[in-house]
Amino acid sequence: MKNRKIRGLVILVVLLVTAYYLAPLLVPNLPGFMPDKELKLGLDLQGGMQVLLEVDYSELKISNEEKEDAVKSALEIIRNRIDQFGVSEPDIRRIGKNRIQIQLPGVKDFGRAKDLIGKTALLEFKLIAKNDEIQAAVDAANKYLSENLDKYDYLKKFAETEQVDILEDEENTDANDDIFSQLITADGSSFMVSNENIDIFRKLIKDKDFQAAIPSGLKFAIGKEDRNDRYADRNVFVHYTKAELSGKYLESATTKIGNGYTAKDKGPYIALTFDKKGAKIFANVTGQNIGRRLAIVLDDVVYMAPNIETKIPTGEARITGGFTLQECHDLVIVLNAGNLPAPVNIIEERTVGPSLGSDSIKAGVLAAIIGLAVVVLFMIIYYGLSGLIADIAVTINVAFILAMMTMLGGTLTVPGIAGMILTIGMAVDANVIIFERIRENLRAGKTVRTAVDSGFSRAFVTIVDANITTLITALVLYQFGTGPIKGFAVTLSIGIVGSMFSSILLAKAIFDGMITNVKRDKLSI
Repeated sequence: MKNRKIRGLVILVVLLVTAYYLAPLLVPNLPGFMPDKELKLGLDLQGGMQVLLEVDYSELKISNEEKEDAVKSALEIIRNRIDQFGVSEPDIRRIGKNRIQIQLPGVKDFGRAKDLIGKTALLEFKLIAKNDEIQAAVDAANKYLSENLDKYDYLKKFAETEQVDILEDEENTDANDDIFSQLITADGSSFMVSNENIDIFRKLIKDKDFQAAIPSGLKFAIGKEDRNDRYADRNVFVHYTKAELSGKYLESATTKIGNGYTAKDKGPYIALTFDKKGAKIFANVTGQNIGRRLAIVLDDVVYMAPNIETKIPTGEARITGGFTLQECHDLVIVLNAGNLPAPVNIIEERTVGPSLGSDSIKAGVLAAIIGLAVVVLFMIIYYGLSGLIADIAVTINVAFILAMMTMLGGTLTVPGIAGMILTIGMAVDANVIIFERIRENLRAGKTVRTAVDSGFSRAFVTIVDANITTLITALVLYQFGTGPIKGFAVTLSIGIVGSMFSSILLAKAIFDGMITNVKRDKLSI
């Protein structure tokens, strides 16, 4: 009984988790406590573009370490640009030693995306505006939007969701005057924009009319994405449009470990070295702006804005701030990205139209439905009531795959659907082995209870062996495969785990419910 209680608890937890993550796929407009994750569709299902880049350092005399840094720099720049492009769920990954694969699902403006990926990086150092200037910029933004909100449909929708009265209501003019302040939230002396409003904010600050309404010489900018939590809020900055210094004057940026003289110096920090002209400019900037913040801006995104603590006349500066070694290394890549040591070439590009993606979805779903229907009918006709139990287990297995793909942030592709269909067949295969064992026991004259228990226990080892060998194959495919092969391997791996759960644990629990405390002389099998 103790084992049955544990088994029942495991089944209940799995079913609840499956239902929790599957619900958003089936029912729209769920309450706020439900997950906001959606099942991501691959490039082959929703259309878009795929680009393969190659960092070409073949003709350059640079060390292996510099080659590695060149690839990492290119990867960082591309991530930053794709983030600005506003693509939902892009897939940017390194392939091999010097190649980068970019998948942009849902992109329709292929030319703009291609130009954005290939343009030269722009690294600049800009002073953050003073507090009174920041407030003046926010007030000007609120005033402009209160007078020109009709021009921005996307802001109207935002305001409605925030329950801000944007209609022509003379009694509620105050609510109409702070639309921009509704978009950004104060966090102490700084401002933040939520993840769900990032695209709106980015689109607004790029609008020429909006920029013209901001006090001359000032500009709103967004902070970098948090790699550990891509859905986290982002910092909002107001800096001067004029750059104090550009990346062309930066000779090198390196990660160093502190000398230990002070508590601040014990950890890793970033050492900057400027050329002769850059050192002179940097000395003037730091000498005249002690106590102020100097933003490090790459392609209009503020990566950080450290305080200027003292004048730096030597052209050798350090950026401290309690960084981890990885944070330092990431920022060094950004700083060195202003002048890439190796060119990046597009060696392959592929576009998939949304109509083709729609056809792929229809074909894949139709294939899955037909395959599932044939299996369901066969099992019921051949195994009767026991076949219906197997069908229930298979259906739950499919739901489990979709729920796990959603929970883990996986991407469903056409090969992934193929992996799902294959899993259906494997799940049924396990049930066939079990049912044939039970049939043998019944023909040998054993009771229903004994036949079921013996059938499951004797088939268990065979099923586990077969599934483990297939799982090993799927893991190898995921490790060494690329793109579509990985999609197939992911759904197959999840399906194997779900198949073992549904075919062995769940099906056995249903059988036990049918024959425990009930005297049965026959079993529909």
